[in-house]
Amino acid sequence: MIIIPSMETFLIYIVLAILGIVLGYLLRKSIGERKTGSAEDKANDIVLEAKKSAETIKKEAIFEAKEEIHNLRSNLEKETRERRSEIQRIERRNLKKEESLELKQSEQEKRDRDLAALDKKINTLKKALETQKADQEMELERIASLSREEAKGILLEEVDKQLSREKVIRIRAAEEEIKEESSKTAQKILANTIHRISSDFVSENTVSAVALPNDEMKGRIIGREGRNIRALEKATGVDLIIDDTPEAVIISCFDPVRREITRMALEKLITDGRIHPTRIEEMVNKSRGEIEEKMKEEGKNAIFELELGRVHPELVKLVGRLQFRTSYGQNVLLHSIEVAKVAGMLAKELGTNVRLAKRAGLFHDIGKAVDTEMEGTHIELGMQLLKKYGETEEVIHAMSTHHGDFEATTVEAVIVTAADAISAARPGARREALDSYIKRLENLEVIANSYECVDHAFAVQAGREIRIMVVPDQINDDQMVLLSRDVAKRIEDEMDYPGQVKVHMIRESRAVAYAK
Repeated sequence: MIIIPSMETFLIYIVLAILGIVLGYLLRKSIGERKTGSAEDKANDIVLEAKKSAETIKKEAIFEAKEEIHNLRSNLEKETRERRSEIQRIERRNLKKEESLELKQSEQEKRDRDLAALDKKINTLKKALETQKADQEMELERIASLSREEAKGILLEEVDKQLSREKVIRIRAAEEEIKEESSKTAQKILANTIHRISSDFVSENTVSAVALPNDEMKGRIIGREGRNIRALEKATGVDLIIDDTPEAVIISCFDPVRREITRMALEKLITDGRIHPTRIEEMVNKSRGEIEEKMKEEGKNAIFELELGRVHPELVKLVGRLQFRTSYGQNVLLHSIEVAKVAGMLAKELGTNVRLAKRAGLFHDIGKAVDTEMEGTHIELGMQLLKKYGETEEVIHAMSTHHGDFEATTVEAVIVTAADAISAARPGARREALDSYIKRLENLEVIANSYECVDHAFAVQAGREIRIMVVPDQINDDQMVLLSRDVAKRIEDEMDYPGQVKVHMIRESRAVAYAK
């Protein structure tokens, strides 16, 4: 059963609810006012406490400020007193200086007066002496029956004669002394320079030995029916000596470049293990390229060692080629470096251009790098090369005079000539026999290569054989017989040699095809 309240009861509920809301609001307001009053009281207490603290801090700050001002004032007064006393000392010192200067000034004035009086006295005496001199000259002229000018002329003439004799004597003595001293100085400089030379003696040989891992490798190098050894000798122009020497092969050739190419190629073949004609030709070409790089490196090292600065790249290569060139048994590159060092030492001792002397010393034999390929003396070729690659006239002149072909007009040119003589004159530095022997072998190759149909030629067997490879398309087998006789006849007519020379002509035809 649902009870529905009456309207009056509903109104009473609403009124009671409103009253509850109003009473709650009033109660919360009363509580809030009490809390607000308490907070204000606390705030007032805090403000009072802060004012008291601020007053205390203020008083302390004022006290500290007064104390600091007192200290600053005391320091200032002390500093002022010190500066005042210093100023007083300076004033007293200046006063003493002024008194001293016044005293010196008075003394100087007194000396000036004394000097003026003395000068006046001297002038009086001078006038008296001049008068007396004039009287004496007149008396002398009267006694000698000569005028003053005549007597002066006679006196000067006699003095001139005496001075001339004295001058000649002194000049001769000075010349003798200079010659003696210059000779001693030159000997001292040369002795000091030679003493400082530390270059090694290099012995140039015509054979090289290649070590083998075992004796079986000798058979592989020889190849079937000797095809490998023939291919290697043909490609390099050397003589391979395979004998009873254990685990070694001897390479015989007068040309150190060919000998080194063969040595490098043979070592590569031994390491690789594949030894046949095609591989041999490949390794020889590869070694030839490595030798070119080695020449460049040797040239760079020589120029860096001598501190010559910038050098044309082609000259660097030519300098490196001298490593494989000999002259009278001397390695030309080592000889050139030694000449450059000696020239630098001499130039430093004499106070001339050290770099110019060293540069000309290194390049003095540069023509020997190409003298087997071009016509002319090594000096003429060297001058052409240096001019072509931008060297200065001073360097060209200094290197051109070392054999007396041109007159030396600079100190550096004389120095290079002396340095070259020092390097060549050392005991054991040169061996005439080896150089003439190598020259003979080179002439054999020049004669053979002078024919157009010749591809290349190699002198082997210590000059007892010349191997000539011809171009097969330009000559047939019958013509080879005539050519060999012609070469032999030229060798007989143009060269001097012991024993006999074998002219060995080789004609080889090849056909190449590619499978694709």
